Amino acid sequence: MPPTPVHMTTPDIKSARRRAILAILLAALLFAGAAACVKALGGEVPLAQIVLFRSAFALPVLLPMLRTAGGWKALRTTRPGGHALRLVFGFAGMAGAFYGYAHLPLATVTALGFTMPLFLALLAVPLLGERLEAARGLAALVGFGGVLLMVRPGAGGDGWAMLVVLGAALAWALAMITIRRMGARGESGVSIVLWFSFGSTLVALLWSLPGWVWPTPTQWLLLAVIGGVSAFAQILMTEAYRVAEPTVVAPFEYSGIVWTTALGALIWAEAPDGWDAMGILLLVGAGLALWRREAMAAGLKR
Repeated sequence: MPPTPVHMTTPDIKSARRRAILAILLAALLFAGAAACVKALGGEVPLAQIVLFRSAFALPVLLPMLRTAGGWKALRTTRPGGHALRLVFGFAGMAGAFYGYAHLPLATVTALGFTMPLFLALLAVPLLGERLEAARGLAALVGFGGVLLMVRPGAGGDGWAMLVVLGAALAWALAMITIRRMGARGESGVSIVLWFSFGSTLVALLWSLPGWVWPTPTQWLLLAVIGGVSAFAQILMTEAYRVAEPTVVAPFEYSGIVWTTALGALIWAEAPDGWDAMGILLLVGAGLALWRREAMAAGLKR
């Protein structure tokens, strides 16, 4: 585990963890709404343009952060390499997830996406120096077992799309590791969020130009909602991982599976079958068990 800053007292650490947990819960809800909007586009808008407008429409929401952070000087950084890695991993994660929403049921994409916290808990050991105790390892195994139940091999579906979404989940985990490392070295949340938004907008613009399709008014509205809502969620998630350990924060991302499963059922009649429901229970149970273990260790009270 990275060393705790010397200026933070034990009450400060507990307070930071509480804020991070609340932030990740709200971020999960907002990301679920954005995912539903991506699926509602039905693959009619090219993937590159969805990524572009998700990033571009987020900028008006994010730019006011500069005012409270001291203006453009808040973008000064001594970690250009960290921002480049954050861009590569975050962009791959975002594009892969959006591809999945267009080709797979929402619940399936959500289940695959929830391998991210499991990847994160494992990757935090070699990359952040955190400890993987027996309880954490068991929770990760149970969680992966739940994912296997939901995306049973041979049960049908688009195997390529599933692999893409799994790759996206791994990329997101690496992005969260990068955020944590930059935060531990003093990089501000404003800098981390805005440099990613600028970079992803530019890359997506270059990618989208060759096959540009002009959106309809309804599609413009969905794209705007995706960008604005995702921006708020990104701010919350970045801050959560910047101030608290991934093994404390990650389990609470499981709350998003409840919202996305409900949206899939209500809007697209994608009701989970018995195996899917069992997988969801294993995923949520593993997350809650891991959270309880971390909360008790950190001295947090519900």
